[in-house]
Amino acid sequence: MAAIDTLPPLREVIRTHDLQARKSMGQNFLLDLNLTAKIARQAGDLSACDVLEIGPGPGGLTRGLLAEGARRVLAIEKDARCLPALQEIAAAYPGKLEVLEGDALETDPLSLLTPPIRVASNLPYNVGTELLVRWLTPPEWPPFWQSLTLMFQREVAERIVAQPGSKAYGRLAILSQWRADARIVMQLPPEAFTPPPKVSSSVVHLDALPGPRFEADAAVLSRVVAAAFNQRRKMLRAALKGITPDIEDRLLTAGIRPTDRAEQIPLEGFCALARVIARP
Repeated sequence: MAAIDTLPPLREVIRTHDLQARKSMGQNFLLDLNLTAKIARQAGDLSACDVLEIGPGPGGLTRGLLAEGARRVLAIEKDARCLPALQEIAAAYPGKLEVLEGDALETDPLSLLTPPIRVASNLPYNVGTELLVRWLTPPEWPPFWQSLTLMFQREVAERIVAQPGSKAYGRLAILSQWRADARIVMQLPPEAFTPPPKVSSSVVHLDALPGPRFEADAAVLSRVVAAAFNQRRKMLRAALKGITPDIEDRLLTAGIRPTDRAEQIPLEGFCALARVIARP
């Protein structure tokens, strides 16, 4: 196994700093540096980009991103135990790594980043979906990021790329595919991690589109999709009756049968419905 830099192997780093993964923080450390470098390569050419990384832990992916030539990495880490290990990486890559201690859900890093910006993270399981939804639903589009390269539980990854008619298809697929190209680019078995999680993991890459695939008001679309999939076993005329009293007429105007269920409706259909509902 070839070394990607002159720093110690991650198992040695974890022993030195006593960094046992904590379940309460959703931590599962990826220790194979060749694997983390491969994940970093999925983010594309980083030489002209700032990279935002959430939850670097002992710094496996951080080192991969830097070794692959990232212009600069901003890493947000909630676990203070990891900070000394990350500072050792910063010392080995002068001027390339800034570490911010804090909770990613409560931290706005944009003032510390210079566009173009890409996000690459082995996201903690307990906050991954919430962060993705935030990045997909900013007040304005295009977003601050060019691309997202993110590791999730495989089940979540499959929901991001799901197509109509599948059980995985739902709100996350709509939000991801409305304004981004999303694809699964890597699969990782549980034994790649320490400690091994009970589920497999996948890396998803999303490229931001300049604008939405189909016209729709973001707030209306989000409300319609949430209502439709919250009661996905019901026909749409029942699941959406709280949206507007004349929902059957509006469904028909949008070209959707009132007896259809949410998982049958493609993205274009939901956008058409959102436009009809947004009319006075």
